[in-house]
Amino acid sequence: MDNQDYRQKLAARLAALRVQHNRTLEELSSVSGISRATLSRIERGEVSPTAEVLNQLCIVYRMTMSGLLAEVEQTADNLFRVEQQTLWQDERNGFERRMLLPPSNQFRCELIEGKLRPGAYIEYLNPPVQGLEQYLWLCAGGLTIKVDTEIWTLKKGDSLRFHLAGISSFSAHGSLGAHYLLVVCKS
Repeated sequence: MDNQDYRQKLAARLAALRVQHNRTLEELSSVSGISRATLSRIERGEVSPTAEVLNQLCIVYRMTMSGLLAEVEQTADNLFRVEQQTLWQDERNGFERRMLLPPSNQFRCELIEGKLRPGAYIEYLNPPVQGLEQYLWLCAGGLTIKVDTEIWTLKKGDSLRFHLAGISSFSAHGSLGAHYLLVVCKS
């Protein structure tokens, strides 16, 4: 699936979610903090949402970002071949996210590869699911993670486990960027 096709499928899914939740664009704008115009452009597939925007929508719909994106991505039983591993990009923030193993009703965890360009910074005002269990291994570069009041700075090879709560942010090393593997476990 190419990026344009993926963006159109994501746009259609977001529009369908809004309808399923019986919300107008104005109501969704009010509860998500995202402008009506931006929501409209996203739902028409004119622009791709940023990571922050997707997170805000996931909060409204009470689902994880991986769960939302898995509804758009191709699925496989237990073997997920490289050509099925969909790449989603937030070009504005310099974030690439590849779904290595998608969410499933039969398994509690999913595996994600993330890349942040040098100096990239992403902040999430709320987690899509409070207390979501995550495990991160930094493959290359450097990464500073803040979750609520805790801050960790990781270097290549470091591992971190945490529960998402409150405001969180991911800040890539200024010249090296960050390349990591993330395991997300649903309860």
